[in-house]
Formats: sequence, structure tokens, C-alpha cells
Amino acid sequence: MSDEAVIGCVGVLVIGTRGAAGPGEVLVRVRGGSETFLAWSPEPLPAGATVLVIESRGTRQVDVSAWHDPVDL
Repeated sequence: MSDEAVIGCVGVLVIGTRGAAGPGEVLVRVRGGSETFLAWSPEPLPAGATVLVIESRGTRQVDVSAWHDPVDL
């Protein structure tokens, strides 16, 4: 079952993703607190990277993409 509340949230990778080789872990502020999810991305992303949650796979797994806040530019 998809977790729609997390889609569109910004998080930080606690453990970097490995692209097709496997997931990392992302810490996301959601529902008034912070939660961790397994994070999948098409390309490897390093720990500490800011990411945007673009899809929920359910069972505490999400797809993420690198994110750069346009306000910070």
C-alpha cells in the first residue's frame, strides 16, 4: 500500500543509494516528526544528499531524486 503522505517531501540520505545495485536510507520530515525509509534512485546518490521523494513503493520504501532547493540558489 502506497504512503501518499511522504510523496513530495524533502529528506536527507542517511545511507547513500547505489542505483540499480540497491537502496539507501532517507530521513524524511513527515506527519509532524521524522521517519526513515528505504530509498531507491536510478543513479547512486551519496549519504548527506538532499533528495525529493517522488514515489512511494509502500512498506516503508520510496523512490527519490536529487533535490536542490531553488530558494537556496
